[in-house]
Amino acid sequence: MTLRCAIVDDEPLALGLLESYVKKTPTLELRGRYSSAIEAMNQLPEEPVDLIFLDIQMPDLNGLEFSRMIPNDTRIVFTTAFDQYALDGYKVNALDYLLKPISYADFMQAVNKAMDWFELQQKAESGNHAEAPTSAEPDYIYVKSDYKLIQVDLNKILYIEGLKDYIKIHLEDETRPVLSLVSMRTMEEKLPSSRFIRVHRSFIVQKQKIKVIDKGRIVFGKEYIPVSDSYKQELQNYVNEHIV
Repeated sequence: MTLRCAIVDDEPLALGLLESYVKKTPTLELRGRYSSAIEAMNQLPEEPVDLIFLDIQMPDLNGLEFSRMIPNDTRIVFTTAFDQYALDGYKVNALDYLLKPISYADFMQAVNKAMDWFELQQKAESGNHAEAPTSAEPDYIYVKSDYKLIQVDLNKILYIEGLKDYIKIHLEDETRPVLSLVSMRTMEEKLPSSRFIRVHRSFIVQKQKIKVIDKGRIVFGKEYIPVSDSYKQELQNYVNEHIV
């Protein structure tokens, strides 16, 4: 796979450095280099790309503002000397964040994350269009956590807890959950419904991991997962199918 990319940076030295990195990376194809977000905004619709290396601090239109104008299927890697922008980069769904001066090793880590993301998308799309009698359910998903793509084995998920804009993925044999900036609705849509069930506005559980239900609550060790009235019947129907 080769990714079409563009560089947007108002610093000539930074622009030249990133261009040299792109040119010596076989998996990247440079489609454009722009010295301002406004120039990129005018040119990119005629030269669409998969990945943009985007500076944040630029005059007239900064990188954060420009990132909100970019199509959803174009991924962003922010490049900046100002680390206080890290959280803002995450909120606009940046794939990665590189702090200047950027080494080639750090650059390649970002490229590898991008490759993983696009390969995952490609597999998902090919799976959606494949003509097969039955579609195999995935064994894992990728979630973005702390600027990294982490593969999560579906078999190890006990339950998923929603906390405003974040979720916590609680796994078997892991003391710390995986945190990701994604909504519960998006997570519910990604998970196979044959294996996972929503039992509360803030909780999704894996059906086969339900070992104990006590007074209307699902028990995972010392944790008690509430079951709200709106989801109670669906859980009861599942349990009734397996009662002996």
